[in-house]
Amino acid sequence: MTDRETRITPLHGAGGELMDELLARLILPRFGKKVSPQSDAAGAARIGLSALDDGATVALPKAGELVITTDSHLVKPIFFPGGDIGRLAAAGTLNDLAMMGARPIVLTLAAVIAEGFPIVDLERILDSFAAALAETDAVVACGDTKVMPAGELDGIVLNTTGLGIAERAVSDAEFGVGDVVIASGTIGDHGMAILAAREEFHLSTELRSDVAVLWPMIERALAVGGIRAMKDPTRGGLAAALNEMARKSGTCIEIDEAAIPLRPEVVGLSELLGISPLEVANEGKAILVVDPAKASAVLAALRSHPLGSAAAVIGRVTDEYPKRVILSTEVGGRRFLDMPLGDPVPRIC
Repeated sequence: MTDRETRITPLHGAGGELMDELLARLILPRFGKKVSPQSDAAGAARIGLSALDDGATVALPKAGELVITTDSHLVKPIFFPGGDIGRLAAAGTLNDLAMMGARPIVLTLAAVIAEGFPIVDLERILDSFAAALAETDAVVACGDTKVMPAGELDGIVLNTTGLGIAERAVSDAEFGVGDVVIASGTIGDHGMAILAAREEFHLSTELRSDVAVLWPMIERALAVGGIRAMKDPTRGGLAAALNEMARKSGTCIEIDEAAIPLRPEVVGLSELLGISPLEVANEGKAILVVDPAKASAVLAALRSHPLGSAAAVIGRVTDEYPKRVILSTEVGGRRFLDMPLGDPVPRIC
């Protein structure tokens, strides 16, 4: 047996095939069972890991559905152009709630900190977390701190849990043939900004991470209606997100390469490093699958917010190759856009 079959490797947490295998083989058999529906008026809706959405939902009387999500965050460097681990942790959890159509209500925050970590840096991280949280009405309800002896942890790890309320939770797979695929903005910014910031590459660039809180923009789009599914293309980037959606929905997603919004700096850096911008993480973008009759209105709603100024229709849903993603290339060809083995940039979120 290979090491990756007997030991955890970085690829198991990178958002690709090996992470899917880890979920299917080790985690879901233990924790994926759904809670049986209750007999009360509200009913117990989708609870548990089985759906593999960004969170779980519980029906609440007269309030909608309670959406729950959790995540752990580690990034290198801790402070990077456009943000830091504090903003990343807050935005990441808030965005997972937003992708399920949930208004963020409560977050928890737990920090595992290395002995000797500078207090001034911790204060900066917490201030950043608080500033991101202030962009919504959510609050931190509880938290925890653990300190690891020197040499046993590289810096700091943040763990968060988020709760939100959705009138009706949005899945990332409940769409069909004919629906339209929209990207809320430029792709690949976070992953490429992190790469450029790492000392080993000695790169100078103006590129900044896109880490952002998406709920204020998504709330506008939800008000329009017609949103079938949403997903934020974090680990594994756009390629991983689209493949997950195609597999879960049983559809084929066809993307127009020329329509994907990309910054020139991202294109240049990807060519220099040989890393596709479609396979690196984004921390302030959303992929939406919408009713074609509502696509123009949803696009206008996204563009009405600063975070969605570069929003674009990038593809459509077909039945040509079920559970696959097709990329129509700029030179006129077509190829499969496969699920990446893992995110090519470790410790990115």
